[in-house]
Amino acid sequence: MPEILAPIVVFCYNRPQHLRQTFEALQRNPMAAQSTLIVFSDGAKNAQDAPLVEQVRAVIAEKKGFQNIQVHASSVNKGLARSVIEGVSEVVTTYGKVIVLEDDMLCTSDFLDYMNAALTTYQDRKDIFSVTGYTPPFALPDGYTEEVYLAPRASSWGWGTWQDRWQQADWQVSNFAQIKSSDQQIANLNRGGNDLWPMLVKQQRGIIDSWAIRWTFAQAQHHAWGLYPVRSKIQNIGTDGSGTNFTFSTGAYGQELSEGMPRLTPNLQPNPAVIEAFRKYYQLPLKVRIKNLLKYGI
Repeated sequence: MPEILAPIVVFCYNRPQHLRQTFEALQRNPMAAQSTLIVFSDGAKNAQDAPLVEQVRAVIAEKKGFQNIQVHASSVNKGLARSVIEGVSEVVTTYGKVIVLEDDMLCTSDFLDYMNAALTTYQDRKDIFSVTGYTPPFALPDGYTEEVYLAPRASSWGWGTWQDRWQQADWQVSNFAQIKSSDQQIANLNRGGNDLWPMLVKQQRGIIDSWAIRWTFAQAQHHAWGLYPVRSKIQNIGTDGSGTNFTFSTGAYGQELSEGMPRLTPNLQPNPAVIEAFRKYYQLPLKVRIKNLLKYGI
């Protein structure tokens, strides 16, 4: 019996040109024609955004090239975090697994092959909570010969997961009071980068609204990993100042796309040297650490 392909979920808001490019890249994947595409289009936050939301929905309406397309067009503005949490929860309950993109992700033409293969290969690895097509541009240690690696952080850029892992997330972070008094648990979260604890604190204080930090926190709480390819299959085109999280333009997260199916090692183990190099990539600059201390007491 052939493996059922994971549905592709795309979240979008008010960037029609970005969304068009995301769809075009997806359609270059041969597996697109065999895949279900589910689009969650958020409602306008204000009158200024309403025409752009309508343009986004026009882009969605003209899409072809997938086995079937489902569109969820919200009449109200939910915001990205609520949209992702509710949307992914709904889809994984129905399909058991999911591939997720936002409206500013360009993928390679074999992205869907890789993601479906990874979701199948690691579906019984309960210590792996998510798989992603993205990798940050850091230098892997000399002598690392695997074509994928494990990191103590979940990526929100072109990723996938399974129902039994997603449902373990505590979106309220109900044990936050206990966590913030535990240096060990804070250090465990920060193994994926010392930007993570400040993000979680800001999330709990209502300063930011991020589903991704709560998803990474769930991974840390379960001592689980995210699976990344050595060469990236995702490029973020939303770091131009147009996005929810990147309201300023930056090229710091740029990554060249790489075609070719990575070798997926079923019994892949975490590599301490890779984890340390990965952690250093996400090291906060001194000025940001000082700002967090002075402004937020973190």
